Amino acid sequence: MTTRTPHPFVLYARSRALPATVAALAATALLTLWAATRPDTYVGPYQRVPLLALAPLLASAVIGVSTHQYARELDRTAVRRWWPLRLAHLFALTGLAAAVLALALPGHVHEFGAAAMVRNTLGATGITAVAAVLIGARLSWLPTLLYVGVAHLSYSHPKLHGATVLTWSMQPGPQRGAWAVALAVFAVGAALYACVGPRRDRG
Repeated sequence: MTTRTPHPFVLYARSRALPATVAALAATALLTLWAATRPDTYVGPYQRVPLLALAPLLASAVIGVSTHQYARELDRTAVRRWWPLRLAHLFALTGLAAAVLALALPGHVHEFGAAAMVRNTLGATGITAVAAVLIGARLSWLPTLLYVGVAHLSYSHPKLHGATVLTWSMQPGPQRGAWAVALAVFAVGAALYACVGPRRDRG
């Protein structure tokens, strides 16, 4: 009796705990939807800024942790090149997170709504991807958390309110400069992660 070998994509998904990651992203979207549509709370356009910062932060943290390699030695000995799988991994999860979070924030789509949610998810995931390469997957959420905190505090300052490069995640959805920064960060993070992979975690 022969044992059927699982498809490489199935093995990859299992080694990165992708089913659990997808479930965590769905839970993040549901939590965002609940916070945005609570019957006892009106969330106006400008009051959505915390949601636009926290939801992508949570989603990017989940994606970052999923890049952890549980069997690094097996990955190194594999015949198949890993960078296409890493890139597909990051693109698929980021696209899924951006889509479900955008749907979880109804109304005001042109200001602090779906467009800004997609942009922030891309940017936050880009930061997390860079961090996964530099400090490891398990702590990849930390630089994104630090950025979100700094950006949120800086945004309230009158002189930094319009500083698009620093506070891109706090800008309205149509802000082109904020989109340019977020897309650049995501492109750098995706390229670096695909080429190098996550740093080996200690312990």
